[in-house]
Amino acid sequence: MRGQQPSRFAPLAARLAFGRSRRSAVSRIGHGQWKGSHQRADIVDLLRQANKGRVTALLPIKYGRMATSPFAFFRGAAAIMASDIADLPDTGIRTQLCGDAHVLNLGAFASPDGRLLFDINDFDEAIHGPWEWDLKRLATSFVLAGREAGAPDTQCADAVETLALSYQRSIAEFARMPALELYRHPIGGLPGSIHAVLRQAQHETPLDTLDRLTEKGARRRVFKNRKPLLTPVRGATAGKVLAALPTYRNTVSDDRQIVLDAYRPSCVGFKVVGTGSIGTRDYIVLLDGQVPKDPLFLQIKEELHSCWAPHLKRASVRQHQGRRVAQAQHRMQTLSDPFLGWTRIDRRDYLVRQLSDHKAAIDPAKLKGIALLEYALVCGELFARAHARNSDPGVIGGYCGRSNRLGKGLRRFAFAYANQTTSDHKALKRAIQRGRIEALRGT
Repeated sequence: MRGQQPSRFAPLAARLAFGRSRRSAVSRIGHGQWKGSHQRADIVDLLRQANKGRVTALLPIKYGRMATSPFAFFRGAAAIMASDIADLPDTGIRTQLCGDAHVLNLGAFASPDGRLLFDINDFDEAIHGPWEWDLKRLATSFVLAGREAGAPDTQCADAVETLALSYQRSIAEFARMPALELYRHPIGGLPGSIHAVLRQAQHETPLDTLDRLTEKGARRRVFKNRKPLLTPVRGATAGKVLAALPTYRNTVSDDRQIVLDAYRPSCVGFKVVGTGSIGTRDYIVLLDGQVPKDPLFLQIKEELHSCWAPHLKRASVRQHQGRRVAQAQHRMQTLSDPFLGWTRIDRRDYLVRQLSDHKAAIDPAKLKGIALLEYALVCGELFARAHARNSDPGVIGGYCGRSNRLGKGLRRFAFAYANQTTSDHKALKRAIQRGRIEALRGT
């Protein structure tokens, strides 16, 4: 890197100039660079390598979900994308990354005071790295999700350029904003498609979750047995999960500990979640309150190393992975789950959070037409805010500038990598048909 990045207390002009100087490392149009290497490993080998350390018996569920569409494949293949693009030139400007930025990893959830918010909500792959890695993955997801919803490529292209323009305008605004104001900054003017998500979220209450996941047992409620997606956990394994709760309790603030102390564990379950997370150990615990009909659900989710970690020299391999995810969530969200913490079970790292507290995501089938563009506007501002809070928005803004060159570069990359993903998806389906890889459909 030429020169030392100036302090955030340096004049804005100097920070903008340094950002512009990083275009010598990779131009804004240069972000469009992507050509699949002929030496790239077979897709089955790539998937097996990416899923090392996971529960082997659950992987057919993951492969079955990934086989349903190119976008579904993309959701489960963050590690493959990390390997593909990590060696490309980057700006050298680091910030806190979501790490798995795509259109379904944003959603609505309840804030500590009960208000419904819309924000980034998945941080399993979070890491400190080049800011543009989040944008490249997010831009590609707009092409794949848009195509799946029936949007023509012209609309998908407009969405990617809208995403870039929204990010640029927002990061420029945040570069001139006081730090405390940035920390509190709400995402305003949510369009109709986002409000629809918020309305959907209001229907998912803890009592709804109780009815959906549990049933009456002989003496108390127990988790339903819906193998392979949901199973009750008993015996020694349940004991280990419950024994990890006191350690978790110590990772949340004193006032949250008081709330947790008003509940007692009732039963434990094992739940398969998402697409990219399948194969990790994911427990859920029902806790009963002091009054009737007062359930609290905690999710205790195994966290592996970020898929980007092997490609970053400074990535810590000794850090508690649950803590890594929790810290990233606190850094990138304006308000986070009040019960966010971490623990360890059998020498494995786990994130702990509240389960299904008014959470909802946008319906990908609606990501076409004006909804696709509206969503791109919101996503650009959300990621600009998250990156600005964890880096110098003046430096990022200086690099981005005001022209549409960044948007053109991202558009070129997004379509090239979306086509690569579509090819990989076809290769997965062929491997399943030929019996090289086992997939369980319809889950």
